[in-house]
Amino acid sequence: MRGSWLLALALAACAAPSSPSSPSTAPAPATVARSSPTAPPVPALDSAPVDWQLLDAATDGIQGTGTRRAVRELLAGRKPARTVVVAVLDGGVDTAHAALRDRLWSNPREVAGNGRDEDGNGLVDDTRGWNFLGGPDGRNVEHETLELTREYARCERSGPSAPDCATITAEFSAKREEARMEASQIERIAAVWVGSTRVLQRAMPGDSLTIERVTAFVPTSDTLTAARDMYLRLAGGGVTPQVLDKASKDVQDRMAYDLNPAYNPRPIVGDDPANVSQRTYGNRDVTGPDAGHGTHVAGIIGAVRQGTAGAEGLATDVRLMSVRVVPDGDERDKDVANGIRYAVDNGAQIINMSFGKGFSPDKRAVDEAVKYAESKGVLLVHAAGNDGEDLATAPNFPHATYLDGGRAKNWIEVGASSWQGGDQLAASFSNYGRAQVDLFAPGVDILSTVPGGGYERNSGTSMAAPVVSGVAALLMSYFPQLTATDVKRILIESAARYPDMMVARPGGKEGDTVRFGDLSVTGGVVDAYAAVRAAMAIGRNTP
Repeated sequence: MRGSWLLALALAACAAPSSPSSPSTAPAPATVARSSPTAPPVPALDSAPVDWQLLDAATDGIQGTGTRRAVRELLAGRKPARTVVVAVLDGGVDTAHAALRDRLWSNPREVAGNGRDEDGNGLVDDTRGWNFLGGPDGRNVEHETLELTREYARCERSGPSAPDCATITAEFSAKREEARMEASQIERIAAVWVGSTRVLQRAMPGDSLTIERVTAFVPTSDTLTAARDMYLRLAGGGVTPQVLDKASKDVQDRMAYDLNPAYNPRPIVGDDPANVSQRTYGNRDVTGPDAGHGTHVAGIIGAVRQGTAGAEGLATDVRLMSVRVVPDGDERDKDVANGIRYAVDNGAQIINMSFGKGFSPDKRAVDEAVKYAESKGVLLVHAAGNDGEDLATAPNFPHATYLDGGRAKNWIEVGASSWQGGDQLAASFSNYGRAQVDLFAPGVDILSTVPGGGYERNSGTSMAAPVVSGVAALLMSYFPQLTATDVKRILIESAARYPDMMVARPGGKEGDTVRFGDLSVTGGVVDAYAAVRAAMAIGRNTP
């Protein structure tokens, strides 16, 4: 889903400090199963170490997961007892990436490329997974509208008196106005950038402009002084021509697709979107037109390091099943439900879901799929979202609470933590919730795979969720007796807890702090070292 983070980066240098707001109150933390230091380490570093999510607070000075330490100290001399299948429900995975090729799931009941349905599931040639956003002619849905936009279109058809339509219409109108304002702001920033750089380039011919060169420049007029100061202000906030171009494209796409009620790409698929019981549609293209997000997620779970410049996944004996259900826009509940069912029916032990949205008109269909996964012992790991909001008041779908009451026992909701530790432990963008988010996990500046064989750093709860999926897969591969609920309990109980530490409230104003324990059930960060140790203790005590 697109957002305004690019504009926020462009405006960072222009932001003014804001007054703090009062922290929210919440129930006391649940009883902890282990003690933790009073605060995580604060590394004296300017940037995140490579694979910091694998590092350990005690031995490396970084509040990662301790996965490398667990493998080195606790699992030395042991071999995985089984290969764990992790389904990546996302926008697609680059199956040609060298770091992922050996970790891809292969359907043992299907023969690749022969145009036949050997396993009899109604999906032809689903050898690497399935694409619920594809058509029988090989085309794919790339862009989609927001669920808010689809709900607004429904209200337009049914009339403003329909339930919730007044609220939906107001929110949609506000989003459209926000996008229009962003487009105008980006244009103004771009004009100021171009103007200041042109003035400086005339006065500083030769090499290209840099912060260092412009800082050392001594202006000889008020015009040059103003141009220098504006350049430094914008460049110091991260503005570049590339950032501005990307921000402009982002907001244009939001207007053209996300917030355009007339846009409807679903005829490409050829299904009946309203029929949530329909199962057999889509195509075998599990990469799709833009696999950037899903490839990054997959690499966090199970990439095989390719030389010193590569990235390393958390799980070593894992197979990655690509199930494409997330377009560039909001996913549809029908596709999410079918993606979960497909993963379960094809042997996934873990399903990673790094996506979310603000409305879920067919939540009941998703609930039934989650219950199906629970009945089959499959663990679901979901990203909490990147809006810096409290999920108690701003739900992010899908979530673990069923419409008919109760909560999924096989579900882990994940917020994002930062390598910086200290009062920056909770990522500034992460959603949170004292009763809604189970724990936090590394999700800032995570290096992982991207299409075309490369690697990039990305940030988001989309990165934190696969960190937890990777740790869960590590446990399941070495300790095959563990059930999905066992693994969830171990991860919750073994989290490195900092309940009383004050951190910057995600999404809050400058100076707004909150107890880390008020941001999740555990007030903790996933800890693979402690989790493996707990799993070993269970093994010793099991007849």
